[in-house]
Amino acid sequence: MSSQPALVADALRLLGAPACACDAAGVIVAANDALVALLGAPPHGRALTELLRVASANDASLMAEAMAQPCTWPGALAASHGMVPVQVCVQPLADGVGTSGASFVFVDVGPWQSESLRNSALEQRVILENAPVGILLTRGGRMLDCNPRLAAMLDSTPAELVGMDPAQVFVTQQAFRAFMEDAFGALLQGRVFERDEQQFRRRDGSLFWCRVRAHGVEPGRREAGTIWIVEDVTETRRAQLEVEALLTNSSLAILFTRSRRITRCNAGFRAIFGYADASPAHVCQLYRDQDECDTVGAAAYRQFERGQAYHGETEMVRADGTPIWVQLIGYMVNPDDPGQGNVWIIEDRTRHKRDEQSLRNALLENQAILDTAVLGIAVVEKGRTLHCNRKMEELFACTQGSVTGATVRSLYPDADSWDAARVGTARDFAAGRVHVSEHRLIRRDGELFWARLSGRPFDLDDPGGRSVWMVDDVTAQRAAAEEVRRARDELEVRVAERTAELAGANALLQEEIVERRQAEARVQHMAYHDSLTGLPNRALLTDRLERAILAAKRADGKLAVMFIDLDRFKTINDSLGHLIGDYLLKEVAQRLCRAVRASDTVARLGGDEFVVLVPGVGAVEECHHVGEKIIEALAVPVPIEGHLLHISPSIGICLYPDDGLDAETLMRHADAAMYHAKGAGRNNYQFFTQRMNQAAARHFELESNLRTALANGEFEPFYQPIMDMATRRVHALEVLLRWRRPGIGLALPDDFIPILEENGMIVPVGEWVIRRACEQSMEWQRQGLPPVPLAINLSARQFMHKALVTSIRRIVEETGIDPALVEFEITESALMQHSEQTLEILGQINRMGMRLSIDDFGTGYSSLAYLKRFPVRKIKIDRAFIRELEASSEDRAIVAAVMALAGSLQLQVVAEGVETEEQLALLRGYGCQYVQGWLFAKALDSGATRALLVDDGGS
Repeated sequence: MSSQPALVADALRLLGAPACACDAAGVIVAANDALVALLGAPPHGRALTELLRVASANDASLMAEAMAQPCTWPGALAASHGMVPVQVCVQPLADGVGTSGASFVFVDVGPWQSESLRNSALEQRVILENAPVGILLTRGGRMLDCNPRLAAMLDSTPAELVGMDPAQVFVTQQAFRAFMEDAFGALLQGRVFERDEQQFRRRDGSLFWCRVRAHGVEPGRREAGTIWIVEDVTETRRAQLEVEALLTNSSLAILFTRSRRITRCNAGFRAIFGYADASPAHVCQLYRDQDECDTVGAAAYRQFERGQAYHGETEMVRADGTPIWVQLIGYMVNPDDPGQGNVWIIEDRTRHKRDEQSLRNALLENQAILDTAVLGIAVVEKGRTLHCNRKMEELFACTQGSVTGATVRSLYPDADSWDAARVGTARDFAAGRVHVSEHRLIRRDGELFWARLSGRPFDLDDPGGRSVWMVDDVTAQRAAAEEVRRARDELEVRVAERTAELAGANALLQEEIVERRQAEARVQHMAYHDSLTGLPNRALLTDRLERAILAAKRADGKLAVMFIDLDRFKTINDSLGHLIGDYLLKEVAQRLCRAVRASDTVARLGGDEFVVLVPGVGAVEECHHVGEKIIEALAVPVPIEGHLLHISPSIGICLYPDDGLDAETLMRHADAAMYHAKGAGRNNYQFFTQRMNQAAARHFELESNLRTALANGEFEPFYQPIMDMATRRVHALEVLLRWRRPGIGLALPDDFIPILEENGMIVPVGEWVIRRACEQSMEWQRQGLPPVPLAINLSARQFMHKALVTSIRRIVEETGIDPALVEFEITESALMQHSEQTLEILGQINRMGMRLSIDDFGTGYSSLAYLKRFPVRKIKIDRAFIRELEASSEDRAIVAAVMALAGSLQLQVVAEGVETEEQLALLRGYGCQYVQGWLFAKALDSGATRALLVDDGGS
């Protein structure tokens, strides 16, 4: 009994009648308040036979019968005011209580006890209704009674719970059955059932956690009922989990100390200070010397004595002795008991210290740019100007700083113009568009002027948030336009008057003649010119080329034919529409005409193909010059409808008579040279050679074989590991495509990927790569290997395909792979081609739980804007910056800058092409998290990759 006195006492208190429990010797070990009140004093430690007289039974037989079986005796109890007749109900204690004994309940003790029972019942009810824990009585699989606290926990009333099946408050029927099996397994043995955590469901479906304790009304007899004590531990459990997660996952160093000795630390501490496994025993090991440790300690403990936390910055040392600048926060675990120790939070501020000056310089540079801008620029939020440049203040005739904080409404002359501006702005911002409009505004001195306003929100997903505006004074421009319009109107009036004077038969005849000539001219022009650009078409080009050949032959001279194809024009045309594509073609035509001589011919054959005929070529160097001028002319971006379109040419050049003697041969050879220019990386020119015919034949053979390679199962994914810099273990696998050509062997991507991109097969092949890599990952997991994230490349053409997102979602559902294990790598150029469409596609992929990274970072646009707008989690530094990292200070500066940028934007970094330990050491010093290259492994087939993962998991 001594091992469970609290449980027995709790059970006795729930009874309204006087009751007690005795051990095997008949000594009272527990009694409820009703019995104490009846006897006038606690009976603990006394023999029951001293207080109870039972007819026809001696003391020895009395206790022997009580220990053997349930029974009922008539008798008399020695109360404080005399002997009271009672009916004694006896129940042996259950085996689970811990010792033998019996419980005794005394009923029908006369008028005095009736009053006492009523008082006791009222007291018990008050206790029950005000108990801070839930209390429930069940019998026969139903709830019979409960206190208000339990009802409140279940979002019900006690009346609603009476008669309810307890299974309804469990999450599932399986959970209820498992719980009841455990509970009654203990209760039927007479033991108390306890469970520290059990999840229940409220009436509204929400879930919460409780601690449960139960015992039988009569131990061992389930039909007598069960008392359940339920305590809500949801918040306690959540707090414990949150604290543990914070300690485990925090990137900050967290350690606990007592008497300056380190008692516990987290992984963040070991990472920052370079302790692989064990941690230092004493805090002074973290400082340069004992004096520094004592100085910080003295300052901290002065704050602790005042009951305040300590904040400071100081220099510490890592495990290898290198210095580190940190921000230090400390506070006592229990201010009332300093002996319990202290908690310290340490943040590595080394890089921040170094970057602060760079950031300050960058901010000053940006401010200088704003202050020298020719447009007024202002940042607005909630109808007020947060800050602006000096030009903005000059536009509104304000003193320096007086526009900041002013309402935007004060810049408009009246309420109507203000309301119109607000409506237009809200409409465009809600649609995700830049708002451009012209309004009359008022200067501080009352002067009105016309201004062109251009604004956009910082975050397109929050159109009502902060926005940036550019303001330009267009008063003079509008006045000039108005003057031109007035002059045009006057001219039209005079022309109309003059025309009326010339009315008559002669005018009609002249008009007919003019119309006929114009029609003939249009027919002639349409037959020999391109309808879109107005350039000569193929027929006129062929005629001029044949005439130029005859002239060159007579003069024993040369001429050049330049075949021009616009790189990636189809992507622009497909994604932005034919109207923009047509506009771009016309702009290219105009630039080509400006780039060559008036005597040269610029023709359009169709689509994005142009030809330049250059007669009278004196030397090959002249062709070089013309090619460079064309590339330079097309390099300037083309602005249209909010886009800056970048276009580049691939140019093939052949010469008469060196490369052909007739127009057909020259055109064919120039076309072959153009395809060679595309194969050489685009945006260049190539002269025709006889080898190009062979290359064209090989190109045709590769393209023909590729069209059946997917169906024949000739493609195979290879995997190159991406290693964790800290652990030198596999962090992820980059999926790379290889082609096993029958009878030839393994073909590398550079030989066939450009062809797949060109003919559009990259879309089905890319989908096959994603599916096969996901299936392989799931197969490895079924074999017991740990899940490893996959990094899969998306080409520009594949990324812009309209069915990409649907295809990815279907593959994830069919293979069952966790989306968090899939990461897509996209080049900078692909991201920047169509920013709005790109943002939508990236958003859909990100919402599926997949991660996104930028491949070959630093080789494209390297725009900070898209790093902020797009949901990117990782960037990969191109191998071009890693190859000469040891020898090139420029490469080291670029890598350091990329690492600083990634750190400030919370991006992870992977360095590609790591081949030496020296490169690895430099990258580690820059804080690079992940590396990839031949230093660790080349691209491996699935079998070799599995062996690598097995070795990695066992290391």
